[in-house]
Amino acid sequence: MHQATQSASGLINGHDRLTVELVEPPDLAAAVLLRWPTKPSITTPDAYANMAASIMQTLAAAVTELAAIRVWKKL
Repeated sequence: MHQATQSASGLINGHDRLTVELVEPPDLAAAVLLRWPTKPSITTPDAYANMAASIMQTLAAAVTELAAIRVWKKL
């Protein structure tokens, strides 16, 4: 069984969620898993910049958390 650690999660358009996980299988190298919504995310042209910013904020939070995990676990 592999260990999965959620490093960040956030709403990208008010209702669709992007989740970033660190997956550590016992016999393979660690990997980052991006869980996108199963259906296409819809937004208006006016709200597109806010949606892109929300995605980038979630990814930035995941990078920060992964850096902390690397220090703690020495990956």
